[in-house]
Amino acid sequence: MSTHFRPPNLALTTIGLSLATFMQVLDTTIANVSLPTIAGNLGVSNDQSTWVITSFAVSMAISLPLTGFLTRRFGEVKLFVWCTLLFSLTSFMCGVSQSMGMLLLFRALQGAVAGPMYPVTQSLLIGVYPNEKRGMALALLSMVTVVAPIAGPILGGWITDNYSWPWIFFINVPIGIFASVVVAAQLREKLEKLERPRVDYVGLITLIIGVGALQVVLDKGNDADWFHSNFIIIASIVSAIALAIFLIWELTDKDPIVDLKLFRHRNFTTGTIAMVLGYAAFFSIALLVPLWLQQNLGYTSTWAGFATAPLGVIPVLLTFFVGKYATRMDLRLLAALSFMVMGATCFMRADFYLQVDFYHIAMVQLWQGLGVALFFMPTLTILLSDLQGHEIAAGSGLSTFLRTLGGSFSASITTLMWTRRAVTHHEQLAEHINPYNPVSQAAMQHLGHGNPQLAGSMINGMITQQSFQISFNEVFYVLGWIFIVLMGVIWMAKPPFVSKGGPATAGGH
Repeated sequence: MSTHFRPPNLALTTIGLSLATFMQVLDTTIANVSLPTIAGNLGVSNDQSTWVITSFAVSMAISLPLTGFLTRRFGEVKLFVWCTLLFSLTSFMCGVSQSMGMLLLFRALQGAVAGPMYPVTQSLLIGVYPNEKRGMALALLSMVTVVAPIAGPILGGWITDNYSWPWIFFINVPIGIFASVVVAAQLREKLEKLERPRVDYVGLITLIIGVGALQVVLDKGNDADWFHSNFIIIASIVSAIALAIFLIWELTDKDPIVDLKLFRHRNFTTGTIAMVLGYAAFFSIALLVPLWLQQNLGYTSTWAGFATAPLGVIPVLLTFFVGKYATRMDLRLLAALSFMVMGATCFMRADFYLQVDFYHIAMVQLWQGLGVALFFMPTLTILLSDLQGHEIAAGSGLSTFLRTLGGSFSASITTLMWTRRAVTHHEQLAEHINPYNPVSQAAMQHLGHGNPQLAGSMINGMITQQSFQISFNEVFYVLGWIFIVLMGVIWMAKPPFVSKGGPATAGGH
């Protein structure tokens, strides 16, 4: 078994692996803006169309933590190639779907094969790069992780407007085939030690039920008004029971399907906590800013995309430097600097108001990009640093699964906080508007030109806008403090961050 396997063409291998990851991450957001069109074409309501997102997210969340088991059973190269080919096939089937049921089935299958793609790509990149260049490989993967979700809604909107919605799925087919053929050809000589681990059926079934129900609760909770819905209550109870059994079983089983004992490694635990909380807060920003731009400031989805896009500029420009020089510094310092920058941009947004101009919104996004550029690669390196070579794929799958779940939690909590706090502020602001208040009387007379109904609806609209704005500012104030706390958390990790058993020797396994 070679511990120093190098593919014939490292650049081509990197392109193949990165393209597949870009396609997979892009698909988590590309369909978002196309939902109204898909709903119209397939004759279903907008509410039903959101299952296009949920079905993909649920399946991906279930298959992610199984990455370690699957790599032991089939090997990393074979797993990557088959997942990428099946991703292309299920994408094609999504595009030719004639009904919502058919689309949801293939979207769920697409999510299931998408799960292992990112963690296996991460493990393969670490394996094929020499020690001194591993930082570059992780930095490149981090840039893909940042740019793809930004590009998703813009590209999805453009394709839907100019062609038709099936093309958001069809574009994956040539990319997936190219990536899988390139990687299969370049890595076919890579020797891997395969095992035949027994299938832990109790772990697998409780994982599917527990994570599946939890992901549905998080995706559908806001629409169903949370615990006022019997469906959400039942799904939450099912999820809690299944996950409790899963945790107890996996921690006591001899050969668990998800290796929770990876948390015995200090850097893996610290890095995963920082990654999950940092990504959850970052995901909240990425979700709330476009929503606020469209709902409060009246931006179109395209202009909201342009206003948020500067986020990707600095990560693209800094990838080379972060990859080349980051490992020469204390990675905890870089991660802390990242949290400081992202916290500062949150506090800047906490001062936004309804008349804020495009330039200021775009500039804060641009500066946040500096924080994002320094976030993924150092945090990833820290969390993988004390894992043994054969644990990399499992550790990457488990941390990516928790990061994805963190994003789902943050999406639900953020939208809930934003709307609930807006209702509270609306009540507080409306208390001062009454017919006996001379200032209110004068304002209603002036706005309505003698029509009290018109004046009332105009004032109500203004109060609604202001209450959502105050709520937006509050959410960002909280997010700012989360980043400040994370600056301290990351220092619980201990060097060295390229250890003898970690990414440095993850070559052949």
